[in-house]
Amino acid sequence: MLNFIHANGMLISGLILLIAYIFIASEKIQKSVVALAGAALTMLLGLIPFETHFDKSTNILIKGVFQHVDFQVIFLLIGMMIIVHISSRSGVFKWLALELLHLTKGHPKTVLFSLAAFTAIASAFLDNVTTVVLMMPITFVIAKEFDTDPVPFLITEVLASNIGGTATLIGDPPNIIIGTRAGLSFMDFVMELTPVVTTIFLVSVGVLIWLFRKGLKATPETMQRIATIDNTKTITDKKLMIRSVATILLVILGFVTHDVTHIPAFVFAVSGAAFLLLFEKPKEIYRDVEWLTIFFFVGLFIIIGGFEANGGIKFLADGLITLTGGSLKAATMVILWASGILSGIIDNIPYTATMAPLISELINPANPHAITGHTHALWWALSLGACLGGNLTIIGAAANVLVSETAASKGHKISFLRFMKYGALVTFISLVISSAYLYFRFLH
Repeated sequence: MLNFIHANGMLISGLILLIAYIFIASEKIQKSVVALAGAALTMLLGLIPFETHFDKSTNILIKGVFQHVDFQVIFLLIGMMIIVHISSRSGVFKWLALELLHLTKGHPKTVLFSLAAFTAIASAFLDNVTTVVLMMPITFVIAKEFDTDPVPFLITEVLASNIGGTATLIGDPPNIIIGTRAGLSFMDFVMELTPVVTTIFLVSVGVLIWLFRKGLKATPETMQRIATIDNTKTITDKKLMIRSVATILLVILGFVTHDVTHIPAFVFAVSGAAFLLLFEKPKEIYRDVEWLTIFFFVGLFIIIGGFEANGGIKFLADGLITLTGGSLKAATMVILWASGILSGIIDNIPYTATMAPLISELINPANPHAITGHTHALWWALSLGACLGGNLTIIGAAANVLVSETAASKGHKISFLRFMKYGALVTFISLVISSAYLYFRFLH
């Protein structure tokens, strides 16, 4: 039995990964349970070593199970979750959103653009789920004041959140995985992706405003009422607000100065979280950390580690090199468009976690057939495709699912096809602009 498993390790570990994908996509079983079950099976079958050791026969250092778990990703996620949760208790995010509405003077199209812009900017620094959770209550209030359907506002916001989250290292979990795997800093993401993401945002939201134009009308009286919504009592704890904002700014400063300090991003996130926890009841805060997401990551890293340890990642990398003829241009475009389409169908986190080691192998100097040239283009293609592809369908990203379920509970159902009508168009626009950017920036 053990000999059979050893001889067919790549096939068995690949099958575990595939089955895990199917269950994650079907959502029949909670995805963290699927990931942990797959991880347990990977370890029980001996598909991954328990401890790191040196193989004398091949002169290769074999990674143990915990070497495959990227703890930089884990601690960065935990730190940012704690910071955002504590900060939101002060009401600061809602206050900022309402202040934006005051600046628009209640004009429906300007309100929609402002909500989308705020969502996109917030999503660049907070996780997308947190951002839409903060925005939805405000959106329902505004739609009620306008006496209009909130769905166009909700769809625009969730699409904007996925676009905005693409711009920075911490905006979307796939970028955290890519950043740690490729050694890319917070400023690398800002410098390379923010310009193209801004372009995608402006074009996409402009198209959405035009498509929703018939429902974006209001009388002067309604506009005046929207512009004068009371925002004086939104901040519920001023001391907490000051403390939270100062901490967030210092953490972001830490991210920005990484190239100078060489201190990893997760250290700043954990430090900021630890500081804010000094003034809170930790048990209450820890209860609201998304532990399901954290355990999902841990289990997934182990499953993929088993596939990598048995040569599966190298096999796929060699196949992609053969498919593209070793061409950097072809590989970049295949990764961008395949990532964009697949991330709209399956969760972009496991997809990115699988692709990251594959790209590492594609550009591995030890690989005689490795792709050469400006290979950072492959990492940016993966980031743009995986993050922007979440807009394709209503199941493409966690934020999409959350918004649709919340809207349905309030009597405003967003059907799969209604969302896809706008999501597919925005995804297509996003990938076309991304293709042009990658070509002229890296491949021309």
